[in-house]
Amino acid sequence: MSTTSSRLLDLLSLLQARRDWPGGELARRLEVSGRTIRRDVERLRALGYPVESLTGPAGGYRLRAGTAMPPLLLDEDEAIAIAVGLRTAARTSVTGIEETSVRALVKLEQVLPTHLRRRVAALGSATISGPVAGPTVDPQHLTAIAAACRDAECLRFAYRSRDGTATRREVEPHSLVNLGRRWYLVSWDRRREGWRTFRVDRLTRPAATGVRFTPRRLPGGDPAKYVEQGLAGAFSRYEARVTVHAGADEVARRLPWVAGALEPIDAHRCEYRTADENLEWLALRIAMLGVDVDVHGPPELVAQLNVLSERLRRAASPDDRAS
Repeated sequence: MSTTSSRLLDLLSLLQARRDWPGGELARRLEVSGRTIRRDVERLRALGYPVESLTGPAGGYRLRAGTAMPPLLLDEDEAIAIAVGLRTAARTSVTGIEETSVRALVKLEQVLPTHLRRRVAALGSATISGPVAGPTVDPQHLTAIAAACRDAECLRFAYRSRDGTATRREVEPHSLVNLGRRWYLVSWDRRREGWRTFRVDRLTRPAATGVRFTPRRLPGGDPAKYVEQGLAGAFSRYEARVTVHAGADEVARRLPWVAGALEPIDAHRCEYRTADENLEWLALRIAMLGVDVDVHGPPELVAQLNVLSERLRRAASPDDRAS
């Protein structure tokens, strides 16, 4: 069993790593009794750490925000990651972070051991980042969204689409994705009942609603790939919406090149959205799914599929064509 001082540090580290902790789980992690956890929590409170008790059948604890930020407990890899991130932050797409990152880096490097400072300096000198152009995002928006993703808490915000349309959204946030000079929020839109991708620089006043949700499975499972696929079709002329008579997992497993978004409908069907400037390529992509499908549009695609179907029929019956 750890000594009291080291156990307090371990307990503080756990409280900083997650929002809510059941008391029993903390006791199991630290291999002590529930009574010891309660005593250690009181010791942290006496030291000025704002640890809240949670009500409920099992009880629990939470480290809330205080009037002053308590010391963070970082292992070596975490400290290096933060320091390198701060060194390169001046070239990111986050509004006003340049000066702030420098101040934070100075404070962090003052407390780093000498061998860690050397590693940070080496990584920083070997890392070259080009300047980022384009719109920036409010870092407070990023932290609010990230917290809602972490805590599985619904989020509300105002949004301006590419064509300038203003809407209010309520979503179940899944993840934040950074692609080059853009930040994107991948989420389930509760009112539109579907997965959506939002550019963070186009949203304002993000706020958690206090409503928790059970996280859904993102089609394909990879948020970055999901955003990339959506962007690939965002400016395409023709967007296909297809009901595929096979499960989303089966389609994704058999056809990794699917080049679109798969959204489960039930165990045996999924919705497939894909886009292209070329109708012929779009029709071929759907034909190559290799399972029964229902094509819901656009009309130009349906017409092109009919052309393709007739061409394949003639290819399969050359004698009929000759006659």
